[in-house]
Amino acid sequence: MHDVVIVGAGPVGLFLACELGLAGCSVLVLEREPELGSPWKSIPLGMRGLSAASVEAFYRRGMLHQLLTASGGNDDPGVNPDPDEAAPPRIAGHFAGMMLDPAKVDVADLPFRLPSPALEGMFTSLEAVETVLSERAAKLGVEIRRGITVSGVAQNDESVVAQAGEDEYAARWLVGCDGGRSTVRGLAGFEFVGTEPQFTGYTMHATIADPEKLRPGFNLTPTGVYLQTPMQGHISMMDFDDGAFDRSQKPTRDHLQAVLRRVSGTDVTLSDVRLASTFTDRAMQTTTYRQGRVLLAGDAAHIHSPVGGQGLNTGIGDAMNLGWKLAASVRGDAPDGLLDTYTRERHPTGAKVLDWSRAQVAVMRPDPYARAMQGVIRDLIGTRDGTTYVFARVSGSSNRYDLGSEHPLVGLSAPDFLLEDGTRLGDLMQDGRGVALDFSIDRRLQGPVTGGESRIRYVAGPARNDLGLGAVLVRPDGIVAWAGDRTPDCEAFARAAGHWFGGPAI
Repeated sequence: MHDVVIVGAGPVGLFLACELGLAGCSVLVLEREPELGSPWKSIPLGMRGLSAASVEAFYRRGMLHQLLTASGGNDDPGVNPDPDEAAPPRIAGHFAGMMLDPAKVDVADLPFRLPSPALEGMFTSLEAVETVLSERAAKLGVEIRRGITVSGVAQNDESVVAQAGEDEYAARWLVGCDGGRSTVRGLAGFEFVGTEPQFTGYTMHATIADPEKLRPGFNLTPTGVYLQTPMQGHISMMDFDDGAFDRSQKPTRDHLQAVLRRVSGTDVTLSDVRLASTFTDRAMQTTTYRQGRVLLAGDAAHIHSPVGGQGLNTGIGDAMNLGWKLAASVRGDAPDGLLDTYTRERHPTGAKVLDWSRAQVAVMRPDPYARAMQGVIRDLIGTRDGTTYVFARVSGSSNRYDLGSEHPLVGLSAPDFLLEDGTRLGDLMQDGRGVALDFSIDRRLQGPVTGGESRIRYVAGPARNDLGLGAVLVRPDGIVAWAGDRTPDCEAFARAAGHWFGGPAI
């Protein structure tokens, strides 16, 4: 019996597998696709944008350099040498296809921001992400079996079994990371609720006879939306037909050409179509992320329009949040209720992403009301405050969990503190433990973590910029669990450590 069976070897399932493997759990990943590679996962159709929060997750586990290399880059992003001031982002993103100007991001208004190798997002491909994660999973002893389709799930108080044909795979826990049409979600009886689609979307790799007739980038037109990326022949379209065409039939060249002509208002010609698929903006979410010993992460728990690239990033956030909590439950040292905080923290985050997606769809509709709203939104994001607000949302830097503390840093992703010896917080997190950074001179917080070093790494010493703090306790997922002033309260720290990490030693 494995500790955990994960169904789905996409980015979310693989990231979760790496988190569990890093914590010493025995993990089996079941994937229905027989091979790792696919034209849908490579450039151009597999291109994805990783938010700053997602890049930070790879950085904190020591995988950023490998991801940059696999994505076509050579070096890690540069870091502003000034430890007191973070540089503005090079890419700020968009809202409903309306691009943000990075120069208008007010860095000073972003909470507790410090320079870091993972300060901003990046473009990559699903193929690159899965390759890096698959290699890391193998090094951590994770077993991945491909070409296996799960057809049944049964659980009791002690274990759960995934059935695939005549084979059964038993584990103490099972996690469905098998995408928007999740089999696990249905088999385990999760309730899936939300809103129906407004459009049928299309993405294709085609040869365009007269590409000059199409404008580059996002284009909101009186009849729909289309996107022409810098990669030749890569086109996406949104036809506001209430999702009528999606999955109803195969999109032929003639159909795709008709839709493209309609939404672009041109007589553009498609010479041929290599690959094409459809999608919608259906926005659905499970009411809980856990049913007994079965949990969900990524698109298995929430689906929405791909506009804005929030799905992959939300899923990586799910995996980062769940991994250390599930591992503690497997080991038996999790404090009471720790695993329940997964739904409590990630469900509101997913709900916000769904509403963010719905808001963009409402603004993109080809009607006079939406066009009026487009004008208002363009004016707002043309301001410094508006740009900063949208950037904070799409980058993930504004995401804060309610951990019951009034301290403004608690619940946020930890700044990448740079210690005087040149060590960064990100360097200290690569083994998946929590980190207690003690900036005080008397090492007063060392006592409460003595004996619990397998769960919390204690590091004492001054930082080049401590943001006025005396100490911080950082969870394995990078979230600040507790923060103290110049003279940190040892008892308050001990309570926070016990609340999140438990165990008699803490």
